[in-house]
Amino acid sequence: MLNIEDIWAKACNILQREVTAVSYDLWIRSLAPIDYSEGVMYLSTSSESAKARVLKLHYGQIKEALNEIEPQIIDFKVLDPLERDNYFKKLEEQSLEKPAETNPIFNFNNKYTFDNFVVGNSNKYVYAAARGVAEHPFDKINPLFIYGGVGLGKTHLLHAIGNYLKQNRPELKVLYVTCEKFTHDYIESLKSSKSQANAEYRDKYRNNIDVLMIDDIQFISNKAGTQEEFFHTFNDLYQKGKQIIIASDRNPKEISNLEERLKSRFSMGIMQDIQVPDYETRLAILQKKAQQERYSVSDEVISLIAEKCDTNIRELEGMLGKVCFYASLLGKPTATLEDVNEALKDIINTSKQNLTADRIIDCVCKYFSVTKDDLVGKKKNKEIVEPRQICMYLICEMLDLPLVSIGEIFGGRDHTTVIHAREKVSDLIKENNRIKIAVSDIKSMANRV
Repeated sequence: MLNIEDIWAKACNILQREVTAVSYDLWIRSLAPIDYSEGVMYLSTSSESAKARVLKLHYGQIKEALNEIEPQIIDFKVLDPLERDNYFKKLEEQSLEKPAETNPIFNFNNKYTFDNFVVGNSNKYVYAAARGVAEHPFDKINPLFIYGGVGLGKTHLLHAIGNYLKQNRPELKVLYVTCEKFTHDYIESLKSSKSQANAEYRDKYRNNIDVLMIDDIQFISNKAGTQEEFFHTFNDLYQKGKQIIIASDRNPKEISNLEERLKSRFSMGIMQDIQVPDYETRLAILQKKAQQERYSVSDEVISLIAEKCDTNIRELEGMLGKVCFYASLLGKPTATLEDVNEALKDIINTSKQNLTADRIIDCVCKYFSVTKDDLVGKKKNKEIVEPRQICMYLICEMLDLPLVSIGEIFGGRDHTTVIHAREKVSDLIKENNRIKIAVSDIKSMANRV
């Protein structure tokens, strides 16, 4: 069974290097994998117009990227919201025609286990919490709320818990769904006039499960009805002593328009975040990946990739895979530094000759949709001050420029202003996931040649 989320993440790594940042953010970032069948990957998007733009502008590039990552995928289809709902409805109708399983445990990806999860300083606490839930469900950790940026290992841990329970507690009924799927099922239950459909929905999410895992809960934002239903589902399961595990890309406090009562429920157990891996952890992840995939690659290649990619694990593994794929195309038995420089020439600038303060400023302006004149000017409204401070921080971190020179770039500001910005953003990165993600994304943009 293909892991469509992992395949799509790797394909996005390729696409991010082949299309403009604006085009990627507008059209490709919003795509989400929902299914794979008979050589076709199904992706959902936000609207009919978004679907039309994706197919017009990037059909060939997406198809080629998917096929490069997984040769079984020969084509893809994009579904707008209505098409997506009809697609899920058809799948559900087909599933109702099949005999019911005695234990509807989710078919977890067997590659995602605790044994092959690389533990480092950035994730050791969340790993311990996840392992504790797997070994002692319904005990002290309930709910377990895992949060962190894209591609840092949240889904890996959820599947690891599922695989552990499947092997050691096969009698348990485990349900894993995305927030999108939970919302879809809830809406379908409301559309149906049959009481049987509502009963089936309640049986699925409340009566016939022992463990509920829900991924990407941040998408419950602004969905009042879904929040209401999840609140009651949470309460029902919790009162019955069932295990609840939730994953999100941000702390509940940072999920916009999330009801306070849900924030309170999420904090009843343990909330644990996953940080961006440090160099040693990135090195270990690449070594493990090379071993799993049987890549033949030199230690120098692994070290260089670990040094250059400090964003997330998916991008890290994607870079390794691309280098090894490139070497194999050339008939080389082992990937070398030469292959890295060629395969990743659009990502890695080993000499950093093209990385300048102007480049970082341009990336910050593009990311926050502000003008350069405002960024380096005298405006003090929050919409400008925050990007300005982040820009100062990044220039300090990424370039060897004197503080006085950085102050001059920003309208002749004193060097103490630069120090204040650097220290403030450094502190915010530790406690504010939105800022941490923004800094990481802008770094990636600036490092592209």
